[in-house]
Amino acid sequence: MSKTRKIQDYDFWYDMLRYYVDFGLKLSYRHIKYIGKERIPQDGAVIYAPNHTNALMDALVILAMDHKAKVFVARADIFRKPLLAKIFRWLKIMPIMRMRDGADEVRKNNETIEKAVDVLRDKVPFCIFPEGQHQTKFSAQPLAKGIFRIAFQAQELMPDMPLYIVPVGLRYGNFFRFRSTVRVQIGEPINVQEFIASHSEMSVAEQMNTIRGVLDERLKDAIFYIPNDEYYEATHEVCAAVVKRRVRHLRRSDKAWRKARAMDVYFEANNATVAQVARLREEQPEVAERLLTLGKEAAEMRLANDISLSSVAVRNFTFSQIAKYLILLVSLPYSIPASILTLPLTALLAKLCGMFKDNAFHNSVRYLVSILVWPVLMIIYSVVAYICLPWQWALPLTLVALPAPIVAQEVYRLIRLIVSDMRLLRNKPLREKYREIRKIVFSNK
Repeated sequence: MSKTRKIQDYDFWYDMLRYYVDFGLKLSYRHIKYIGKERIPQDGAVIYAPNHTNALMDALVILAMDHKAKVFVARADIFRKPLLAKIFRWLKIMPIMRMRDGADEVRKNNETIEKAVDVLRDKVPFCIFPEGQHQTKFSAQPLAKGIFRIAFQAQELMPDMPLYIVPVGLRYGNFFRFRSTVRVQIGEPINVQEFIASHSEMSVAEQMNTIRGVLDERLKDAIFYIPNDEYYEATHEVCAAVVKRRVRHLRRSDKAWRKARAMDVYFEANNATVAQVARLREEQPEVAERLLTLGKEAAEMRLANDISLSSVAVRNFTFSQIAKYLILLVSLPYSIPASILTLPLTALLAKLCGMFKDNAFHNSVRYLVSILVWPVLMIIYSVVAYICLPWQWALPLTLVALPAPIVAQEVYRLIRLIVSDMRLLRNKPLREKYREIRKIVFSNK
């Protein structure tokens, strides 16, 4: 009698697919940086606990951290169709009920918890998004209890093996734009075994509440965190207005920051601005009120005029515009035919993205459609090329056409930024608001 296959077991075809999936992910972003991977424990079982901001892309970024198989959970309603359930299981994804599904449905999570424990006992990394739902904000949501129930039950059944909850902070340069950037920071792991031992005087419920607070703090430390209150949008706008100047100050004042990558310096600069706003709200409420009022007004004006936050951070408009126009001009001989070749893909993406009201799913749709449809289009273009041309011409043309979607996206991004920069340049009242924001921030350090 054959042994029942477990979700965490090695699968050759899954392993082969991973190379293509990870490669496609790297092409979907201009840069993905993992920080603190050395913190991931190697002496026990690991539960990854990332913040959730960008639908499927969050899971793919965690998956691509290394080539090890990882088991994920996803909301149970997507498993309703048997065929999809089989596909998700093959992709090493398990269903989990949420409180919004009802108390009776949540009780069905016991089976998922048992399987998760089995995964951890085999030392296969397990990933669950403790917030329970995604939110396209640089903030955090309350953590659900599911991850702690799994961790405590698993640790009880594995007394000789340490279990760690590893917070993972995901920070996207832009939640909705394809070919953006991703910064992934591994936080300080929580040793569940040691935590339970050091809080033995507490009840299990009290231990869970306490460890939830610990994970919440460590997760916030690993992300660009703005409190999700009435001042969120205003604070975010203030960060964008001053980030370039603050980055310049950091690099000048500290040699370590001079050698650091841009994403790391921007991360530090933005968090410093958030901390300053919080301090002003406490120590100089009148100054903070004026600053946040300006931030709110600037955000409303910027959005009304369809101006990108990237334009807000530009230091020298003249130099920036000249550089962008030159790049656009040089790329035209390739970008025009590339845009034509990708028209079927672009049209399909526009149609499918339009079906999702939640913009957080758009990058997930773009990624999936691109890795599935572009190879098919390339096969069609290659066949046509080899039929119409000698192979000496067909082969190089086919190779040159391969990066067409990336080039088309980059050119579209460049044109969008040029238009955005011009709109800001013509909007003197908005520029005055940003100028006053910077004056307040840097005169009240």
